[in-house]
Amino acid sequence: MAAISALYVYPIKSCRGVRVDDWPVVERGFAADRRWMIVNSAGVFVTQRELPQLCRVGTRLHSDTIELTAPGNVPLSLPLTLEQGLSRTVRVWQDDTLGLVHAEGSAWFSRYLGAPLELVYMPDSARRAVNPERARPSDVVSFADGYPFLILSEASLADLNARLQHPIAMERFRPNIVVSGSEPYAEDGYQRVRLGEISFRGPKRCERCVITTLDPETGESGTEPLRTLARYRLAEQKVWFGMNLIHDQPGRLRVGDMVTKIS
Repeated sequence: MAAISALYVYPIKSCRGVRVDDWPVVERGFAADRRWMIVNSAGVFVTQRELPQLCRVGTRLHSDTIELTAPGNVPLSLPLTLEQGLSRTVRVWQDDTLGLVHAEGSAWFSRYLGAPLELVYMPDSARRAVNPERARPSDVVSFADGYPFLILSEASLADLNARLQHPIAMERFRPNIVVSGSEPYAEDGYQRVRLGEISFRGPKRCERCVITTLDPETGESGTEPLRTLARYRLAEQKVWFGMNLIHDQPGRLRVGDMVTKIS
């Protein structure tokens, strides 16, 4: 039987995630997941695609704070949530939404990355809708690329690693939910699935980008795993690995929760 084997929360978009054993699912996805984001002077989001050294920014969750670390920077403590701050319009892909600027965090990231940047928080009042062509009108998401969750199986990664000269870790693909005990690429069929007590919809598989080619320890780029994945996971001129998910109700996920495909 397939079951959840790992859970990840990413407090700041494109920075390192935090592995947890159980975590609450709220309206936008995992609580605290990608409610923070870095933007340029125009308010447009920036990620490891533009600034690979973001992969070296570590995050640690405490009860009401997030601890940030980065090479050459003094650690910084951020509030888990932000209620006040300069409000500005920010953009994620084609979506314009609201962000509250955190001045100290903005200065911290600007120093580390050597560019004028702002760190913004998505307040509860911001309502960023999931792609209406693949979601319900009530579905909302944080600063994640498009969907509240990404699920990937250990078997899929093992199949990929068997094809690579140098195996890579699951963290390279930045999933929220990892599953063990399934067949490789079983998640491709998760159009409807139950994880523990929560039901999910799988609107589309996840198309993979250049971030997967970055060494998370150094930020250096290569050609793998996209080159190998393109040999057997290419469709519509895109490489697919993992499934996006939208939850039907709030609740809580735990390592060990069973995974049941809904017919």
